[in-house]
Amino acid sequence: MSNVKCDVISIFPEYFLPLKLSIIGKARESGILDIQIHDLRDQAIGVHKSVDDTPYGGGAGMVMSPEPWARAIEQVCDQRNIPLRTLVILTPAGEKFTQAMAREFSQTEHLIFASGRYEGIDQRVTDYYRAQPGFTVREVSIGDYVLNGGEVATLVMLESIARLVPGVLGNPDSLLEESHSLPQGNLEYPTYTKPASWRGLDVPEVLLSGNHSLIHSWRMQEAALRSERISRQTGE
Repeated sequence: MSNVKCDVISIFPEYFLPLKLSIIGKARESGILDIQIHDLRDQAIGVHKSVDDTPYGGGAGMVMSPEPWARAIEQVCDQRNIPLRTLVILTPAGEKFTQAMAREFSQTEHLIFASGRYEGIDQRVTDYYRAQPGFTVREVSIGDYVLNGGEVATLVMLESIARLVPGVLGNPDSLLEESHSLPQGNLEYPTYTKPASWRGLDVPEVLLSGNHSLIHSWRMQEAALRSERISRQTGE
């Protein structure tokens, strides 16, 4: 069983209430998943608990100050007392999150998610921890678009990572024929359930045949066709 431990730092810890629901919520309750949420403002100084300031060089928006992040990250490290950890900084300027990355992170002992806001986190946080022993820093984006903050992106990543941890899903075989897990990285084939006929549309006969070899061949063919169609649409 994976012993991955996840810590999430944000100024909006309430954003992560969905992690109490469904499969992930049950896995947390049973102890299979260890996900802790931390409020960045607990590390801020002053009456207003400010965690941001105006950007050097001018420009719109505010930038998140480095010191509250450093305090939060180091407090988490002290609490966990794990010698190696990966600091994941959510940013639209980061490397693209993929299923392969989710699999890698699901086998990482300690993940710290820095869910920033505004115009992002002071770059020195990334630079500083990249130079510290025991830290791996990954700047990650979930897609080519901009969100108001890193919380949604962190939730997306946690959902993808958590379901790969052994024991989280009731039937681990369901992971074998999913999109991005099929041969050549193909998308998942179309799926159907009862009734066999619905509003003039019928389930493909091969799925009713009981011939598992033919069904498997059909599914792989349909997965390849779907992947090719999506690739043409997106121009990738």
